[in-house]
Amino acid sequence: MDVVDRKILAELQKDGRLTVTDLADRVQLSVSRCQRRLRELERTGVIRGYHAVVNAAALGLGFEVLAFATLRQENQDTLTAFDEAVAAIPHVVQAQRLFGDPDYLLRVVAADLAAYQRLYDEKLVRLPGVQRLSSTIVMKHVVDTRPLPARP
Repeated sequence: MDVVDRKILAELQKDGRLTVTDLADRVQLSVSRCQRRLRELERTGVIRGYHAVVNAAALGLGFEVLAFATLRQENQDTLTAFDEAVAAIPHVVQAQRLFGDPDYLLRVVAADLAAYQRLYDEKLVRLPGVQRLSSTIVMKHVVDTRPLPARP
């Protein structure tokens, strides 16, 4: 990956809806060369996809919680079952397995506190292998969906 590829990535992270013509102009390439580079970045998985950033509150999901899960045991069957169960809950919009304690960090959206409590009681505490689950309410997004840095 060279400087031009990094420029392409930086521009697309700012505006993923750029036409190839506009992108080529911004990175100072011909349209055909820009398109070839773009296809290669997609083919190799550097660009994993394109999506819209949607305002959760506009969808009635303005209540956000970070939930920390600690599992009773960390054998492969439990981890696989937990991962699959978490992936099946649409209100869990991000999930990361962590080193140390806790084992997982879940970002959960809901309409309000009552909706989150129902989700917590009906789904989250019943996830496979959960020993402890603790939650904290997100007060404010200070840095939200920031583009990746152009340099490692």
